[in-house]
Amino acid sequence: MPLFAFHNLDNEINGAELRAANRPAHLAWVQTLGDSVRMAGPLMSEDGQMIGSLCLIKVESLAAAKALGAEDPYAKAGVFGHTHVHEVKWLVGEGKPA
Repeated sequence: MPLFAFHNLDNEINGAELRAANRPAHLAWVQTLGDSVRMAGPLMSEDGQMIGSLCLIKVESLAAAKALGAEDPYAKAGVFGHTHVHEVKWLVGEGKPA
């Protein structure tokens, strides 16, 4: 099954506030995805503030990945100002799929 990367940057107007308000729902949602999530976590600024999200997830297609990303409580709440979704070919590193 293909692996997709979500690179999301928070909107610069109220992304931090929306992120804080929706964090519990986002984390609960990610937990429901189970083993399809290979890695997920916040992107950090140089001064240690959360400014976005990075996620690697196994799904059937780019269309399925985009549909899944639209269900993220952060996406629904308008946390993200920019979202990029791309297929990834994992070549090296611990945790590489067989």
